[in-house]
Amino acid sequence: MENASKNFISNLKKQKHENKSLLFLDNVKIIRDACTNKTIDAKHILTCLDEEAFKTLNIDCNGIETYHTDAKTIEILSGTKTPQKVLCVAYLIQHKVEMPKTNFLVLDSLQDPGNVGTLIRTAKASGFEYIFLLDSVRKQNEKLIRSSVGAVFDSKVFEMTKAEFVEFAKKNQLKLIMTDMNGENIFTFADEFYSNKESTQLLGVVVGNEGNGVCNEIEKICYKTVKIPMREGIESLNAGVSGSIIMYEINKRKF
Repeated sequence: MENASKNFISNLKKQKHENKSLLFLDNVKIIRDACTNKTIDAKHILTCLDEEAFKTLNIDCNGIETYHTDAKTIEILSGTKTPQKVLCVAYLIQHKVEMPKTNFLVLDSLQDPGNVGTLIRTAKASGFEYIFLLDSVRKQNEKLIRSSVGAVFDSKVFEMTKAEFVEFAKKNQLKLIMTDMNGENIFTFADEFYSNKESTQLLGVVVGNEGNGVCNEIEKICYKTVKIPMREGIESLNAGVSGSIIMYEINKRKF
């Protein structure tokens, strides 16, 4: 392991601000996933640990340049106050849009990276392996990656505009449901859906913007609106919570 030069560190700091496609991963578990995942192109690893301590992290660095630097540099590049003394610099390889082979998730203009990361993680856990981000926070967002705990690397996540998705959905006759407080009880809907021939069709769950809900152009291509029944006094649930409940309810017969 060689020491990182001042020029090298200076260049990384510059790219941190200018290159939005470059990832700076600062969580050991996420770094392990990134170094072994085919959707990530890991370029460099920096650490302030000595070689023996670094080896105990069990990070597969095969083919990845590894450098030693100081803790302050790790903190500046990571963007967090308490980084885990190691940093991976990588590119996220973009997926080409394809037809979903499982039930799928559609996020319409979600801007909170914590919500989006939570939904991507839950989608993977509940069997929704395809996620469409429509004019939403970018999947390279560091908070999104942390809140997904690396699940964004293992899922098929497609970034599209609303217009592109509407065209794609119509062309491929995607079956979509959306969430709204005036919709049908999700538990009743799911039972009825799986009791008839519709159960063989793949279903897309649309979760709308945190403040404005699902936009008009996406609403028009949804065949059903559903809601989560709640006690009086609560108008709505957090987007990450409501989307997660609906995905599990839709896929509960597949566990």
